[in-house]
Amino acid sequence: MKTAFITGANKSIGFETARQLLHNGFYVYLGSRNLDNGLRAVKQLKSEGLTNVEAIQIDVTDDHSVKNARLEIGLKTDVLDVLINNSGVSGAKSDENGNYIPQTATGTSVEVFKEVYEINVYGVIRVTQAFLDLLRKSEAPRIVMVSSSQGSITLHSDPAYKYYNFKGAVYLSSKAALNMYTVNLAYELRDTHFKVNAVSPGFTKTDFNNNRGTGTVEDAGKRIVKYALIGNDGATGKFFCEETNPQTGEIPW
Repeated sequence: MKTAFITGANKSIGFETARQLLHNGFYVYLGSRNLDNGLRAVKQLKSEGLTNVEAIQIDVTDDHSVKNARLEIGLKTDVLDVLINNSGVSGAKSDENGNYIPQTATGTSVEVFKEVYEINVYGVIRVTQAFLDLLRKSEAPRIVMVSSSQGSITLHSDPAYKYYNFKGAVYLSSKAALNMYTVNLAYELRDTHFKVNAVSPGFTKTDFNNNRGTGTVEDAGKRIVKYALIGNDGATGKFFCEETNPQTGEIPW
């Protein structure tokens, strides 16, 4: 039975991705910063008859927590087939009246950048490096970086892009940085069986965006799972968003 580890999988897109991988015959390690939330998520999945799942406590901002998660999973399996780096934050802030504070390049503090990068970039690096040894033992290791089309510098430089006016210096730049890490990682693993890709699930209706999204978690999960299951002849080192490009899925960096 193939195995997968998903960070931030106790709710929303991560939870749905876990559900779909379970339906595909995987054993899923469901990562959650708060273990109780993870256990509740596992209980829900098991109530649906999806039993090959267990919760793993992991705070991607904490080296000790990441190492413990790696040790815990390593005691349960010698091989990890899929790693999905799903944990992420928008860094959105509100004033005392509940109004959204724009993430401007001219006015957003460095502390806000640090807070978001700690999860969206450094957290991904911590987790990926910690689990590479287990992934290397797989015959077909897959790493999916859950990114966003908002991290595409090419698209956000084009006034014709539908989200061109929806800027956000912190979140957008964190995803661009994640994308560059993806390119470098895929390059370093190019002569192996690894497939490493960045995938945007699309503008999905979740609490991440105060339910302003237009897509469903089911569709978002399908988009991620597609690249977790990609064949040996599939792409690596690419950026995909089927919402933006329904034909081939690939979008520019």
